[in-house]
Amino acid sequence: MSGIHHVTAIAGNALKNFDFYTQVLGLRFVKKTVNFDDPGTYHFYYGDEAGSPGTILTFFPWEGAAPGRGGTGQAQQTAFRVPARALGYWATRFLEKGIAHGALEKRFGESVLPFTDPDGMSLALVGVPGGENESGWSNGEIPTEHTIRGIHGVTLLLDSAAATAAILTNVFAFTEAAREGSVIRFKTKGPANGGVVDIYEAKGFLPARQGAGSVHHIAFRAGDDADQAAMAQKLVKEHGLLPTGQKDRNYFRSVYFREPGGVLFEIATDIPGFAVDEPVASLGEALKLPSFLEGHRKEIEAVLPPLGKVA
Repeated sequence: MSGIHHVTAIAGNALKNFDFYTQVLGLRFVKKTVNFDDPGTYHFYYGDEAGSPGTILTFFPWEGAAPGRGGTGQAQQTAFRVPARALGYWATRFLEKGIAHGALEKRFGESVLPFTDPDGMSLALVGVPGGENESGWSNGEIPTEHTIRGIHGVTLLLDSAAATAAILTNVFAFTEAAREGSVIRFKTKGPANGGVVDIYEAKGFLPARQGAGSVHHIAFRAGDDADQAAMAQKLVKEHGLLPTGQKDRNYFRSVYFREPGGVLFEIATDIPGFAVDEPVASLGEALKLPSFLEGHRKEIEAVLPPLGKVA
């Protein structure tokens, strides 16, 4: 298995984040839980109907978090896939809703519509020919033919590309597909969702500072525990890195490491998935806690802000 499993970012206000991703972008609210390491804050998951790997964008909403600063050692942009013919619809929607966005541009022959979320996170919609044949989740407002299909990929801004490229190709089964100026494109042969990583090499550029609107980490797919262990062993033996031990995140199991360019990478298993503790039909409706926090539910719920209707 290869490709991006999910992208996790930092937000400020939880309600603004929830409204933007469920109402403006129309993603499904797949899971409402808490940051397992900081249970006084939410951990939101957005994706397709079932929260399939390659469709998931997650957030730690920390109220009052200082804005992040773009720079090297971080993901510069996260892009979603939409059918190519849907870009006009989205440009109009952004205008109507006052969403900050740029003009359509071309990258590697693809039409790209850049925009930002309420915290200034850099996002884009990539028009994919034939994308209408891919499944998408509709919140009932956005016509199904225009909905987001999943994550297209991420752009990393790095001082140097070589060592990170070696991990993408050797550990995660990406291959170099093209070059355009200072940007190198890597793609997988697996599913279309989460199949692209671009490295923008910008030697000497200002280092990034993490905060609201910035990506916290990028997770890559492992089919199961054995696949994950094999990837971790490669990191140790062939790249001299020291990944963490496995951490149980309830919906997947995770291993983390800091790649040579400074970006926090995760290896996340496809199993068990988001329906392990609630039916697919009601994903995201109830606050779900890991067993070690269940005894503190009352205190946790007391400090979390209420949300609107789940989409």
